[in-house]
Amino acid sequence: MKPLETVLVIGGGAWGTALAQAAAMAGRQVQLLVRDAAQADEINKQRTNRAYLGDQALHPAIGATTSAAAADMIILAVPAQASRGALGAIDPKLLAHRPVVLSAKGLETGTLERQSEILVDMAPHAIPFVLSGPSFAADVAAGRPTAVTLAGDDADQTSSLAAALAGPSFRPYASDDRIGVEIAGALKNVYALAAGAIDGAQLGASARSALIARAYAEMARMVQAMGGSTSTLTGLAGLGDLTLTCTSVQSRNYQFGMALGRGERPQAIIDAGAKLAEGVSTTPVADALARSLDVDAPLIAAVHAVLTGEESIATVVAGLMSRPLKRED
Repeated sequence: MKPLETVLVIGGGAWGTALAQAAAMAGRQVQLLVRDAAQADEINKQRTNRAYLGDQALHPAIGATTSAAAADMIILAVPAQASRGALGAIDPKLLAHRPVVLSAKGLETGTLERQSEILVDMAPHAIPFVLSGPSFAADVAAGRPTAVTLAGDDADQTSSLAAALAGPSFRPYASDDRIGVEIAGALKNVYALAAGAIDGAQLGASARSALIARAYAEMARMVQAMGGSTSTLTGLAGLGDLTLTCTSVQSRNYQFGMALGRGERPQAIIDAGAKLAEGVSTTPVADALARSLDVDAPLIAAVHAVLTGEESIATVVAGLMSRPLKRED
């Protein structure tokens, strides 16, 4: 792999800006691709991105632009459902034979595809990597200690990329299980909706803990059915991210779930200004995927039923508690 000195981050939201910050703190020169010229001007002149990260000062090695240019590595940091459109707006030649780090956590509506499968569709000559793990944008941007998983197909390339992104407070651990990391990252958002709903409905910490444990088992069945490694789930991309997202009020999915647990309707939550919760779009895709793979995924199905209005939280919990007893797997 060529020297990795320059980085193009596609997406000027909180997560894209945070990853640009991490790359800059690791010693890389970073171009942050944004859609709005005023936003680019603010980043370049004021060194802030207030709409997404408030007063957080940005590293001087970050420059914002509205037009993509060549770089040694690319980080895609847009919402999961926007990945195909964002990639379609980039000249495939800029991505060909270069590492593209996919940081969105979600499955695509309609196609049921993972993020790396979307990349293959849109830029077949790019080299896919997946970044996931327990991390909030505000923490990464502020330089608070954060450890994540970086997965790729070639061990040496993945290690080189991890080293290029590793800084004083941002530590990527290399993995060779792209599938496991992607599925874990997508499904943890679904389970965070459920965990938030349990708390919103005031069902207790015991119920939430049970939910996390059973979610882990369900996630393992999905990863195995997709061809990933269940051992991945013992690490940052699995247990680490699942625990963080299902227990922190900083999690958008957990916040959305709490509103569901209080009896609010999904569209009303969105209309009230809720921030993007990837799990809302991923849940029906995950449910369809589980059915197509013949995987027993009652928690995913339950969240789907709540989101569609087919069931209430109380009814869903009663149904889950009345399932036949069996040995724990």
